[in-house]
Amino acid sequence: MEIILYDEGIAGELDIEEIAQYLAQKMGKIKVEVRGNPFVFNLPQDKVSDFARRIAGTKIQGVSQKILSGQEPLYGEIEYEKRRILGKTRSFGILYEGFHLLRLFREIVPREECSLEFVHIFFTNRLFTSWDESDKRYHLRTSVYGIPSLISTTGLVEAPAKPREYYLLKQQYDMVGTDPLELKDRFKGRFIDYEDERLTEVMKGYVMQAIFYSLTGNPFCQDKGCRLYNAHWHEELIFAQLESGYEFCQRHSELLKKELS
Repeated sequence: MEIILYDEGIAGELDIEEIAQYLAQKMGKIKVEVRGNPFVFNLPQDKVSDFARRIAGTKIQGVSQKILSGQEPLYGEIEYEKRRILGKTRSFGILYEGFHLLRLFREIVPREECSLEFVHIFFTNRLFTSWDESDKRYHLRTSVYGIPSLISTTGLVEAPAKPREYYLLKQQYDMVGTDPLELKDRFKGRFIDYEDERLTEVMKGYVMQAIFYSLTGNPFCQDKGCRLYNAHWHEELIFAQLESGYEFCQRHSELLKKELS
């Protein structure tokens, strides 16, 4: 197995080198490589316009409106994605369909590396979603796992729910026009925010979820103290990734040791 990390527009939000060092220590003799921007590494210049058009086609128009595969985007949306690919702008406020995006990114992974022998992990600040048939709407995601796996720094902030009291107070703050930064200060430490110094440490757990997906087909654990716990609330993910007395539950610790032996 080989683990390959990419930076798709996260800039200084995340210390990928620290994550690579963590993986090198955790995964023993398995090679860990940092490749940087996946478009520079794998996408020919003459393919940029077409790839930008197809990425723009994964944009969500409304959370209750399921997108059709191959929908045709607007000219301005395509030009925006071209600038994004060329590193001339950063993603902000756009929602993408996560699994459509994953399938597109798979195309820029070298064909000879599209196997379970390679774990490709794309860090991005794109905000993506997945469709839930139970309530017929899209929900924000921090990660989608496959070949490659996509992990979003923006999704880590926006997808998990903040404490319930936060939303109750936010309604009051919005009604009276109070500065929302005051609300964030009031709940400081109880959720992961932008430019949060804890971001890199938390992301190590999501990287391990991607690796366990490759090893077993299941990235998650039901143990709330295990780094593989699929947290839906910020307080849950902070406990699993930062406050639990152990990294992995006994079952997953043994499984990892067995896979690496």
